[in-house]
Amino acid sequence: MTRPQLSVVLITRNEAAHLRELLPLLAWADEVIVLDSGSTDDTVAIAKEYRAVAQVRPFDTFADQRNAACDLARGEWILSIDADERPSTGMPAEIRRHMETTNLTAFRIRIKSHIFGHPMAFGGTQDDRPIRLFRKDHACWEGSVHEVLRVDGEVGHLATTLTHYTLPTLDAFCEKVHRYTALEAKSRCDAGKQAIWGSGLYAACREIFRRLIWKQGWRDGPIGWAFCMLSGWSEWELIRKHRRLSQGS
Repeated sequence: MTRPQLSVVLITRNEAAHLRELLPLLAWADEVIVLDSGSTDDTVAIAKEYRAVAQVRPFDTFADQRNAACDLARGEWILSIDADERPSTGMPAEIRRHMETTNLTAFRIRIKSHIFGHPMAFGGTQDDRPIRLFRKDHACWEGSVHEVLRVDGEVGHLATTLTHYTLPTLDAFCEKVHRYTALEAKSRCDAGKQAIWGSGLYAACREIFRRLIWKQGWRDGPIGWAFCMLSGWSEWELIRKHRRLSQGS
């Protein structure tokens, strides 16, 4: 009986520093796919140095980029991760075991986030369990900005985790907010959605309450408070950009 093959798939943009750390941890996979969207650093060169399959594709949407990366994979199973994530030590053995024995179509993986260099346990991060391991022919990414994986079949849960070293600095947080809110605002305008006056303040307050109180972000200390407040600002910034684009259209 042929052993199921696993392809680890990443989409990248200026991730040279992270790839130096991540790719050696993926040597157990049958292949690694890196689909880059036009990095100005050594992302592609480093990927090839570690014998990953590296190609460049102009960015359009996150879902299309991830689907294009999956199309390059030869494995029956795909593990989709980001360059700033790290698999726990037991993940290779657990994935191999499931691939060889399971009837499930996909698996959720818990993400342990580090924000501003601080491990987070609350503020909504405790609910981060996306589908990341799946059979290639039974799943498809959807969504232009906050993409989700649609799976045809039953989904299980891995016991092992991914650690996400995201948003290491305030500058990184602000850069991500500006990029993602611009993309989301354009997506809303393209869909014909209209911005509502006053909704920015409401959205910001709602997000702060959700993360700080409902999801107990205060328990992560000063960093948790900062993350919750900045998340509220992100919602306000999205509405502001959406309103500006709506007025200009």
